[in-house]
Amino acid sequence: MADDSVPLPYPNLKVPTWQYQIENVERLKDEASTSFWKAVEEDEMAPYLQSISSDRSDLIATLGKKNKEKLEEFEKKLKDAEENQGDSEISETLREKAMYLTRIGDKERSIPALETALEKTAGLGARIDLVLAMVRIGLFASDTHLVTTNITRANDLIDSGGDWDRRNRLKVYRAVHHLSIRDFKEAAELLIDSLSTFTATELMEYEEFVALTVLAAGVGCDRKGIKSKVLASSEIKGVQSNISELYTMVESLYKSNYSQFFLSLAEVEQKYLLVNPLLIKHSRYYIREMRIKAYSQLLESYKSLTLEKMSNLFGVSESFLDRDLNKFISNGRLNCKIDKVNGIIVTSKDLQNQNKSLVYDQVVKQGDILLSDIQKLHRVVG
Repeated sequence: MADDSVPLPYPNLKVPTWQYQIENVERLKDEASTSFWKAVEEDEMAPYLQSISSDRSDLIATLGKKNKEKLEEFEKKLKDAEENQGDSEISETLREKAMYLTRIGDKERSIPALETALEKTAGLGARIDLVLAMVRIGLFASDTHLVTTNITRANDLIDSGGDWDRRNRLKVYRAVHHLSIRDFKEAAELLIDSLSTFTATELMEYEEFVALTVLAAGVGCDRKGIKSKVLASSEIKGVQSNISELYTMVESLYKSNYSQFFLSLAEVEQKYLLVNPLLIKHSRYYIREMRIKAYSQLLESYKSLTLEKMSNLFGVSESFLDRDLNKFISNGRLNCKIDKVNGIIVTSKDLQNQNKSLVYDQVVKQGDILLSDIQKLHRVVG
């Protein structure tokens, strides 16, 4: 692994996603299973199968034998490098061994192996790549501490003189971490900033990267940002047909086509949120925030409108909309109130005017009472 080499896609971050789909998404089970077992065999992932308590003992034994043979080869190569060659050969062999342990999903042994390789590696680029490999292991194993610690280390190394390519790669790593902790705004900024410079194929394929960018932008960008940074992006338009549900979701929101927006949002939930172990835990939050965004956008245009009209615009029943709005109003997320007697939604602008009127009426009333009291007092004194 030379200083200017492309990082290897190890461990394969699709593997835990496929495993999740096998266990939790019935409609994707067969397809995910085929991909999962093919990847596990190709990357000789015996330690990973053991870590998930797989019952494929025959395959674990077969792959475990390959692991043992390969690691013995590395030990021989390392011994030869130490006895007959120089520091660069020792460093290269240590990196190769560490990346093999990373490839087979052996978290327990790969981290110390990567640390040892890091100690023996002089080149800054290669050192950054080793730290980024630790971030990938953290993402693979859902180890947030490992991810955050090594993102910080990678950032420090890059700040000390890292090249632009690795600086851009790190943005995508940071974005994935922000998605995992529900920070869609920061994730969107980093992903949008990486659209024209994306090279982090060791993390994900380009189309998946663009999909995550649009997904994050839905919650993370305001209406102006969606237009200028998403709908106007040539990179996003280039794969628009492959991410049609996501693109239609943000486009229909921007264009105020609310019934289409609700349909697309439901499709996005099924296709992107509920099938991804990174995003599933944030799916309810995401759907809620997108609904609030759409409701707020519509209500900003009106002083008041009928529940019937709003439900027709969103393509939902009045009873659903009534429940949904009341939930967000009571939580302080929407500045409006529902006049149930007349079936009217009064928005914040009209509420402010009503409140001003109420305050004025109260002042006048209190002034009248005070004036009356003064008059009574005057008669008594007089």
